[in-house]
Amino acid sequence: MSKNVKKRSQTLKIPRIIKISAKIIALISTKWLVRFAARLFTTPIRHKIPKRELHMDAESHQTKLHVPSIDKEVVVYQYGQGAKKILLVHGWSGRGTQLVKFADALTQKGYTTVSFDAPAHGKSRGDTTLMPEFIECILEIDKKYGPFESAIGHSLGGMSLLNAVRLGFKTNQLVTIGSGDIIKDIFDEFVRQMELKPEISDLMRDHFEHQHHKKMADFSSYLSAQVIDLPVLVIHDENDAEVPVHCARHIHQHLKNGELMVTQKLGHRKILGDPAVIARSLAFINA
Repeated sequence: MSKNVKKRSQTLKIPRIIKISAKIIALISTKWLVRFAARLFTTPIRHKIPKRELHMDAESHQTKLHVPSIDKEVVVYQYGQGAKKILLVHGWSGRGTQLVKFADALTQKGYTTVSFDAPAHGKSRGDTTLMPEFIECILEIDKKYGPFESAIGHSLGGMSLLNAVRLGFKTNQLVTIGSGDIIKDIFDEFVRQMELKPEISDLMRDHFEHQHHKKMADFSSYLSAQVIDLPVLVIHDENDAEVPVHCARHIHQHLKNGELMVTQKLGHRKILGDPAVIARSLAFINA
């Protein structure tokens, strides 16, 4: 096993008590197990806002926005006074202030950033969510706060932006950071970490497709990349312990107008504050 695979396994470690609970439920009912796994899969962790983000939280104009298509309310952050707007989208278990270093750099260049706490994240209500809801939030925010010059998304936020563009979100450029790629791979990895039988992955997929009336595989990033014409900068760290770098390379291969930046030793989250990453992103947006 490679060092990267070992590190990824450690990063995504699921508490033993949850694995044991899943195994007990599996003995009783596969249907119950799928529901249990699906609930866990769609429940993010709410983290306390770190000190480095407090000034953005204090200085931004915050409003609540109802998203009719999912009948949920999210908190939206407007930061800066510039006429041109940039949309920032956080990842799983993130929040609207997580891309604070990008927001600070963009406002210094005269932009206003708009971000949001996705359902069940940050200050937004709810306990569970899934990528289709992230996408619906992006589309609704575009209606209410757009148009946006560019958009930057981290992890699930990057996947959501790629899909949003496919579904009609208009912008000039897109930057994805640490974005995942193939939906089946994400389900398979979760099931592996839970130490469940591989077939549970397909049963979870069926569960979500019945729930959302959409094919989960269609949300794979590379499929959106194939039909996107606008310039996309794909950024990923070689040592990302949560999302393997081959996701970025695969997405980049399917883009018509893409650039790829691979960093080293920044991981999945430290990359969001790296000066070189921020500088490359701003240069790409202003090109």
